[in-house]
Amino acid sequence: MINTHDILETINMIRQENLDIRTITMGISLLSCADSDIHNSCEKVYEKICRRASRLVETGEQIEKEYGIPIIHKRIAVTPVSMLVAASGGDPVLYAKTLERAARAVGVNFIGGYSALVQKGFAAGDRALIDSIPEALAETEHICSSVNVGSTKAGINMDAVATMGQIVRRAAEATADNGCIGPAKLVVFCNAPEDNPFMAGAFHGAGEPDCVINVGVSGPGVVRAALQKIPHGNITDVADTVKKTAFKITRVGQLVAKEAAKRLGVPFGIVDLSLAPTPAVGDSVAHILEEMGLEQCGAHGTTACLALLNDAVKKGGVMASSHVGGLSGAFIPVSEDAGMIAAAESGTLTIEKLEAMTAVCSVGLDMIIIPGDTTAEVISGIIADEAAIGMVNSKTTAVRVIPAIGKEIGDTLNFGGLLGYGPVMRLNTASPADFIHRGGRIPAPIQSLKN
Repeated sequence: MINTHDILETINMIRQENLDIRTITMGISLLSCADSDIHNSCEKVYEKICRRASRLVETGEQIEKEYGIPIIHKRIAVTPVSMLVAASGGDPVLYAKTLERAARAVGVNFIGGYSALVQKGFAAGDRALIDSIPEALAETEHICSSVNVGSTKAGINMDAVATMGQIVRRAAEATADNGCIGPAKLVVFCNAPEDNPFMAGAFHGAGEPDCVINVGVSGPGVVRAALQKIPHGNITDVADTVKKTAFKITRVGQLVAKEAAKRLGVPFGIVDLSLAPTPAVGDSVAHILEEMGLEQCGAHGTTACLALLNDAVKKGGVMASSHVGGLSGAFIPVSEDAGMIAAAESGTLTIEKLEAMTAVCSVGLDMIIIPGDTTAEVISGIIADEAAIGMVNSKTTAVRVIPAIGKEIGDTLNFGGLLGYGPVMRLNTASPADFIHRGGRIPAPIQSLKN
């Protein structure tokens, strides 16, 4: 039974502690839009998205108003577009422009799925789509892109890793006059989930239903506020508090997800119970770690604190929803987290420490601004390292780094909005070029053989 205390607690979470639904994401399969003529295919894509998502934004706004729960973004994830390119051929950028037109028509914040899955090699359509990513991101506003280059089952496609280092650089150069925004909308994955509602990595997997609603919740401020109430608690108390708080946060997400699915007449997919920070004061994952007892995020002990947080969030959230999926854990995007911005500016938080943290959090090296003269091979080396962590540990890892063209270490790049801002961080510039140019595939680890 819901009591008055629970109601007042939830109201306080929303008003004082930045609890929100970060996104309602509608997944839409575009497999039925495949056509040997790219122009026919694009028209089918536009028609299906507009038909399926015509009431998505309106429904989100209605739920927000009726329940008093902030819903920050309404988004769409589609089938990896490389699959359509395989059938149609032609210039993949036509699909990007079609998705942009559809995004504007239905009013969503982003459409994800300008994507390719190449963990074991390149199929028809993959190379053409990947090569078009810089142009597609430069010529659109609402489109997000992702490429999966590895998995625990397949190993790591090092040819794809080498290519993506070049693509990230080209995306930055193509949008240099727009704050290098291109690579901020591009994620390189290992073990990419098919039901992730968060951008920029969302796409609608081939095993998903024709249309589905997935919801991403967020509430770093709520977790921090809960920990502030137990300043003298031991580590077990900290874990229990995070777990109980994550349960409450996820129940809100479950409510919104099921209500949105019912009103839109599509299946409820999953709740992604990730703690996703914003640059706003009081909405930081780094500040949760500091509340546990660190002087500043990045200090020795940070990885242990993050491991505790990530695990407790999963344990609490999984009991609160009938279906949990996506990434589900704690995000550490530097430019989107006020505490991490401060730690990076002070030098306490480094790329090397962030890499260690990715072994225990739910994603990877995220929204990290690097010097504008960073070579494609160094970027590929970063991607390879992250993919190796994901492959060996059977977890999702990702890289979203932004070469700040024309800027140096210590300069600031400002994206605005949820993407935030951050300092250009120092990189180890010793070259991995000979390793990257070997090509081939890193074999899947022994733990992949589970049958």
